Amino acid sequence: MISEFRSRFRFRHLRQGLVGVALVVLVVLEGLNAPDPAMAAATMVSGVLCLGALAVPERLFARCALGVAAVSCMLTVTEAQLSERPPNTPGMVELGALLLLSTRAVRRCPPLRAAGPVAASSLAAVVLPLRIELWDDYLKDLIAVIAVCAVPFMVVVGLCLRLYDTLREREREAIRQAQRLEHARELHDFVAHHVTAIVAQTKAARFTAAAGHPQSPEDLDRMLAQIERAGSQALGSMRAMVTSLRDHATASATTRPTGDPAGPRGLRDLRALTEEFSEVGPTAELILAPELTDRPLPPGIATTVHRVVQESLTNVRKHATGAGRVEVRIGVRPGDPEGLEVSVVDDGQGGASPAAERSAEGGGYGLVGIAERVEEVNGRITSGPRDGGGWHVLAVLPLDRTATEETIACDHA
Repeated sequence: MISEFRSRFRFRHLRQGLVGVALVVLVVLEGLNAPDPAMAAATMVSGVLCLGALAVPERLFARCALGVAAVSCMLTVTEAQLSERPPNTPGMVELGALLLLSTRAVRRCPPLRAAGPVAASSLAAVVLPLRIELWDDYLKDLIAVIAVCAVPFMVVVGLCLRLYDTLREREREAIRQAQRLEHARELHDFVAHHVTAIVAQTKAARFTAAAGHPQSPEDLDRMLAQIERAGSQALGSMRAMVTSLRDHATASATTRPTGDPAGPRGLRDLRALTEEFSEVGPTAELILAPELTDRPLPPGIATTVHRVVQESLTNVRKHATGAGRVEVRIGVRPGDPEGLEVSVVDDGQGGASPAAERSAEGGGYGLVGIAERVEEVNGRITSGPRDGGGWHVLAVLPLDRTATEETIACDHA
C-alpha cells in the first residue's frame, strides 16, 4: 500500500510538472508577440510570477498574490503609455493565473485576509487587456466581460470549493469520531471484561482468607493462576487494539486468538466465553439453537452477538448479587425466521442492584456501547429486572438478506 501511494504521489507531481512547463512555454510564446525584447522579457517575467504564485505555500500566498498583482498592474500601466504594444494578445495565461489567484484566496484564506488578494488580482485581470495595441469597442467589451462575468464567476467557484472543503472536513471528523467510539467500545468490551474477572477473583481470594478457611497450596495456586490468566488476556487485548490502531493492514492480516478485539470467528466461540466465566463466577449455560450451529453469519452480526453476551456476563459478575446461574440463549426468534434473538438471564436475588440500574439508565458505558452496536446492524436491545429476581438482557438482530448485505458492506468499509 505504501509503494502504491508513493507511485501515485510521484505521478501526481510529474503531471503537475508537465502542466507547469506547458504553461510556461505558452507564456514565453505570448511574450514573443511583444514589439521589442524589453517588453517581451517583462511580459514573460510577469506571467511566470503569476503562475508561480499559484504554487506557493499557504503561509506565503497572501503576500505573493498581492506582489504579483502589483507587478502585473504596473506592467499594464507602463505598456498602456507606450506607442507600440502587442498587436493581439495581452497575455491570456497571465489573465487565467490572476483569476485563479482570486479563486484560491477565497477558498483558502480567512474572509478578511482574502479581501486584499482578491481585490488586487481582480483589478490586475480587469485592466490587463489595456496592453493590446488597438483600443476600440471590442476591447471595452472584453474588459466588461472580465469585470462582470469572469471575476464574479471565479469568486463563486472559490466559495463553492470552500464549502466543499468544509463539508469534507466535517465528514472526516465524523468518521474519526465514529472510529474513536468504536475503539472505546472495543477497549471496554475486552479490557473491562478481563479486569472485572481479576477483581472478582481477588475478592474471592481475600474473602476466603478473611473467613479463616484453610487453603491448600493447590487451591491458592489455582486462584492465582486464574488471576494471572485474566491479566494476560487483558494485556493481550490491549496489545492487539494498539497494534490495530498503529497498522490496521498488518493487524488485519495477523492471526488473532479468541477474544481479540478484531472480533470472534463465530457463535461457537461463545462456548469458551461462558466456560471462562463459569470458572470464577456463577455457572453460565450456553443454549445455541441447532440451526445456527453451522449457519454462516455476517461478521458484524457475529461480533455484535459476542459483545452483547460478553457485556451481559460482565455486568452479572459486577452487579448480580447472589446469582448462581446464568442462561445464555441464542436462537431464531419465535414467529420470525429472519430474526436472531440473544437472551442473557441471571437468577440474582432481590432484583437489580443500584449500580446495574444506573448502568441501564445510561450512567455506564457498557450497555451504551452494546446498544450502539445493536443499532448499527438495525437491531434492538432491552434490559431490565425480571419477575422473580435477576436481570434479563434481550437483543433482537436481523438475519434477512437486506440487513445481512448492509452489515457486510459496513464491516468491509
